[in-house]
Amino acid sequence: MSGGPITYREAVREAIREALRRDDRVFLMGEDVGAYGGCFAVSLGLLEEFGPERVRDTPLSEAAFVGAGIGAALGGMRPIVEIMTVNFSLLALDQILNNAATLLHMSGGQFHVPLVIRMTTGAGRQLAAQHSHSLEGWYAHIPGLRILAPATIEDARGMLWPALEDPDPVLIFEHGSLYGMSGEPRPGPVDITSAVLRRSGTDVTLITYGGTTGKTLAAADVLSTEGIEADVIDLRVLRPLDDETIMESIGRTHRAVIVDEGWRSGSLSAEIGTRIVEQAFYELDAPVQRVCTVEVPIPYARHLEEAALPQVPSIAGAAREAVAS
Repeated sequence: MSGGPITYREAVREAIREALRRDDRVFLMGEDVGAYGGCFAVSLGLLEEFGPERVRDTPLSEAAFVGAGIGAALGGMRPIVEIMTVNFSLLALDQILNNAATLLHMSGGQFHVPLVIRMTTGAGRQLAAQHSHSLEGWYAHIPGLRILAPATIEDARGMLWPALEDPDPVLIFEHGSLYGMSGEPRPGPVDITSAVLRRSGTDVTLITYGGTTGKTLAAADVLSTEGIEADVIDLRVLRPLDDETIMESIGRTHRAVIVDEGWRSGSLSAEIGTRIVEQAFYELDAPVQRVCTVEVPIPYARHLEEAALPQVPSIAGAAREAVAS
């Protein structure tokens, strides 16, 4: 790809293209990834470039094609399986949880499953309740999986190859609202083991990932005009969580706000908040705050969808409350 700004969508496409060129064992499979170019146009043009053996349209059966991906991985291939949305991944949950995540353990370390599963997650696009939920926290609950959530052009471009090099299953969650985001990609390898500090501050730590990273950075900009300077941590890797980066920041700011597009009850934000209490309780000068999606199925109506999701004002408000405590 030539220099200059590219979109998140193009960054993912170029990552897939590079992987297909780099290793003959890599192939892409999923619903509409070939002739249609992907339901979000991520794989547009790849069928023409690599042919139907490397870019494979599948029947509309998540359990079947994820299972086929697991089998291919066990057979020595490096499949990239695309699931249209995280909601649809529930139809393949048996394959992901009971097979991909467990085979290494159940075989006594004999059988690795080098499988990458990509899927769209998140709301904000008026696609209603069956296409808009943020369920990546559910998958972060499962031992045996690595869970990635690229929030930037660089991470969208750079996470796929290291994920394919992992001998065990990796799930990559691409927030649907990010596909049209554009920017200048920075060259260099991407870390798929740790969080990254996107902004430095001294007053409060804002912890987020994926589609809410931009909103959280925007909230930090608002807070800065009020004299409140925030650390913004982009988790990037939801399993295993990078506790060290989180606790180091809280050791400096002594306050934490977790921004999570998942629902509050039993959420990734609850796990992070508990880890903070377990590991950094005496560093805290205020209770840990959480900004999550309202506990309803995501509405279709735009004003209701926006009201249900974390937004810049609610993130900034939680940070102000933490600093005022």
